[in-house]
Amino acid sequence: MADHKIRVLVAKPGLDGHDRGAKVVARALRDAGFEVIYTGIRQTPEMIAEAALQEDVDVVGLSILSGAHLALCPRVVELLHQQGLEDVIVLVGGIIPDEDIDPLRQAGIAAVFGPGTSTQDIVAFINQRVAVEA
Repeated sequence: MADHKIRVLVAKPGLDGHDRGAKVVARALRDAGFEVIYTGIRQTPEMIAEAALQEDVDVVGLSILSGAHLALCPRVVELLHQQGLEDVIVLVGGIIPDEDIDPLRQAGIAAVFGPGTSTQDIVAFINQRVAVEA
């Protein structure tokens, strides 16, 4: 497993068209040595889960600013599990109210990263979690 390069799918679920943050995170993850697949904007949960399956990813990072996180993020987790991808770590970044973090975690989201989170913190979290799952 030492030669395994961590594969991360970065996706923008829903109708949110603002993807600058997702692109910054995707670039930082790539620069940290991860293989990054960026799906682009306006992805359905079904499209994201299918891409995760096809790309054999370790992590799915969802970037969401639209306010639809409580509907879209748990649906992505549900679809991943339906495809047998229970080991895929799902992260969420964006504008997430504090009161929504616990419901997201209960739905299977491993971590929520808000505005201003250091990309090094995201890299460290992924490295630590993937090492634990391996």
